Amino acid sequence: MEAGLRPAVLHVGNLDAVRDWTDVRDVVRGYALAVIHGRPGEVYNIASGVGRRISELVDILRLEALVPFTVEVDPQRLRPADVPRLVGDASAFRAATGWAPQIDFHQTVVDLLDWWRERVHSPAEPGGIGA
Repeated sequence: MEAGLRPAVLHVGNLDAVRDWTDVRDVVRGYALAVIHGRPGEVYNIASGVGRRISELVDILRLEALVPFTVEVDPQRLRPADVPRLVGDASAFRAATGWAPQIDFHQTVVDLLDWWRERVHSPAEPGGIGA
C-alpha cells in the first residue's frame, strides 16, 4: 500500500479473535534454551501467554503506516469454525529454562512492517517485489 502497488485497503477476517503472538526471535532463543535445559521427551509450549485481539495488530499497523488505509472484513477470510481465543501456556517451559519473551508485541509488528517495506523496495533481493 505504501509503495502504491495496491489500493490502501486491508482485507481482514475476524478482528475479534484473540491470539497469542510471539516474536520468532524469542521462539528461536527458546529453542536454544530447550536444547540446553529441556528434558528429553518432555513437551513444551513456547508462547507469550498474552492474548491480543487481531484488531490490536491492525491498530498498530494504522499507527505505523505511512499512508492511511481502510479496513474491510472479507467474508472469504472468516472461518466457519473460528476459535475465539487461543493463548498458549508456557509455564512448564519457563520453569525448565527461565525463558520469557523479550521482544514487545508492538516492536514485533514494527519490525515486520519494516522488513516488508525493505522487501517491496528491493526488487533485486530474493523474493523482492519492488517497484
